[in-house]
Amino acid sequence: MRILITGATGFVGRHLIEHLASEMPRADLHGTAISSAEQTDMVRLHYLDLRNPDAVRHLLEQTRPDHIYHLAAQASPRRSFADPWGTLENNIRAQLNILQTCADLNLAPRILVISSSEIYRATDEAIAEDTPFEPTSPYSVSKIAQDMLAFQYYLTHRLPIMRARPFNHIGPGQGEGFVAPDFAMQIARIEAGQQEPVLEVGNLTARRDFTDVRDVVRAYRLIVERGQPGEVYNVASGSAHSVQELLDTLLSFSTRHIAVRVDPDRFLPVDVPVKSGDANRLRQQTGWKPIIPFEQTLLDILNECRERVRIHQ
Repeated sequence: MRILITGATGFVGRHLIEHLASEMPRADLHGTAISSAEQTDMVRLHYLDLRNPDAVRHLLEQTRPDHIYHLAAQASPRRSFADPWGTLENNIRAQLNILQTCADLNLAPRILVISSSEIYRATDEAIAEDTPFEPTSPYSVSKIAQDMLAFQYYLTHRLPIMRARPFNHIGPGQGEGFVAPDFAMQIARIEAGQQEPVLEVGNLTARRDFTDVRDVVRAYRLIVERGQPGEVYNVASGSAHSVQELLDTLLSFSTRHIAVRVDPDRFLPVDVPVKSGDANRLRQQTGWKPIIPFEQTLLDILNECRERVRIHQ
């Protein structure tokens, strides 16, 4: 079994590689990265820009994978407002090159394309896969395009493509720019004496469906192994936690008394009040369910951020 993971050195990619290496120890794992400065164990890395069709063709001719996990993307809604075209070009063109090259080479690997819950219209109930789209950022527009492009290549080229729409996923190793590591890194710096004991926050009232990244990558493997080509699957816990609850839980683990200060610059231009997901289709077809508690995820994030701060002291 030969497996290709694009974006292998990213937050989710590293967790997926660790999971696949554990569950499929005899698999031949290949990954992509942009720069040779990016490294990860347990996988053979190929350095290329996925926006380059010739480079992608060479990669797929060389690897001829049985499974492809397409994770590589610009993943920040906030950053997409600063660079809308860069987000659209990166996320759409890279995927197009992979799918078109598979079609051109008559390759038919089982492919998982990662869409996003950011594409959905917010509702008062848990969001199912048939909920209408309502993009609130250039990032979510790019994810709608990726999602529909994958479905189109399934229909017109019969490529065995599945789509995952993950809701918010968090865990150790996530970079700053996302709510949990942003808070946890500030706490870690405060505990280390590198920051005054004041934590800057944005909107604390938003409620989101947070799932541990280690549960998410397990869902991705099960979709590739057991999912139906052409189908789309929400990956979600089914319950929403407020950002305030996330913050309070992290603060409860801290060794310091920390004040909280709201920074208007941390608010998004559009911030949906509540968003949670219905993952019944995924559970019914693969048997998946999340197993790591919310509080354990946050403690693991904080401890990993403390280690990052300690290393860079």
